[in-house]
Amino acid sequence: MASSSRRQGLLALVTVVLAWGFAWPVNKVVLATLSPLWAVTLRSAIAPVALFALQAMSGRVARPPRGDLPVLISITLLHMIGFNLLASWGLGLVPTGRTVVLAYTTPLWVTPASALLLGEPLTRRRVIGVLVGLAGLVSLFNPLTFDWSDRTVVLGNLAVLLAALLWAASIVHIRAHRWVSTPFVLIPWETLLTTLILAPIAMATSPLPRVDWTPTFVGLLLYLGIPGTAVAYWAVAMASRHLPAVTTSLGLLGTPVVTVITATLWLGEPLTVTLMMAIALVLGGVAIGVTSARTAVSGRGARAAGE
Repeated sequence: MASSSRRQGLLALVTVVLAWGFAWPVNKVVLATLSPLWAVTLRSAIAPVALFALQAMSGRVARPPRGDLPVLISITLLHMIGFNLLASWGLGLVPTGRTVVLAYTTPLWVTPASALLLGEPLTRRRVIGVLVGLAGLVSLFNPLTFDWSDRTVVLGNLAVLLAALLWAASIVHIRAHRWVSTPFVLIPWETLLTTLILAPIAMATSPLPRVDWTPTFVGLLLYLGIPGTAVAYWAVAMASRHLPAVTTSLGLLGTPVVTVITATLWLGEPLTVTLMMAIALVLGGVAIGVTSARTAVSGRGARAAGE
C-alpha cells in the first residue's frame, strides 16, 4: 500500500510540474490576444467546472467550513487574483523564462516572513538558501546588462516580483492557519470566488474581447483553465497527501525548468547564460532552504506550494 501511495504521489507530482510548466508559455501566447484581466477571468471561469467535477467523481464535494473562510478569502485575493493578474501582466512585457524565475523567488520571501511573523527558526541552512537565491535575482538585474531606461521592462519585472511577494504572503497565512478541512476541499470554491470577483470588474472596465475563436485559441484557453489550473491544483494536493513535504517542494522546482525549455523550443526565446545562472541560483537556493531538517517534517509548506 505504501508503494502504491508513493507511485500515486509521484504521478501527481509529474502531472503538476508538466501542467504548470507548459502553462506559462501557453499564457504568453494567449496574452497576445486577451488582456491580463480577461485572460485570468476566463481561465478562472473554466477551472471551477473541472474542479467540482473532479471532486464529484471522488465523492468529496463539500461546503467550506466557517473556520476556513479566512484562508479561503486570503488565497483567493492574494494568490488567485493578485498573483495571477500581476504575473500575467508582467508576462506580457517580460520573456517567459525570466518571468517564471522571478515568480519562483516566492519561497525566498517566505523564509524571512515566517521567521518574523510565525516565529519559525531562521536556521543557517535557510539563511544560506535565501542568500544563494538572492544572488540569482541580482544576476538577473545586473546593472551592466539590464535596460533600466526601458520603463515598460522595469515595470514588467517589478510586477512579477510583486506577484511573488503576494504569493509569499498567501503561503505565510496558509502556514499560520489552523485548518478545519483541507486545501483540496477549498480549491474549487477559491476559483469560483475568483471568477465572481473578476468577471464584473472585467465587464465594467473593458469591453468584451473581440477574439477569433479558432480551435487553436480555444484549445489554449481550455488548457489554462483545465490542466493549467484545475488539474494542477488537484494534482499538487494529491502529491502533498502521498509524498513527504520536502519531496513535493523539491519536485515542484522542475516547473521553471520545463517552462524555460518550452519557451526556448516553442516561442524561440533565447536561453542566455544570465538566465541559466539565475535559474541555477534561485532554484538552488530554494532547494537548500526546503531541505532543512526542520522544514522537511512540515506538510504545510508543500500544501502552500504552487504555480
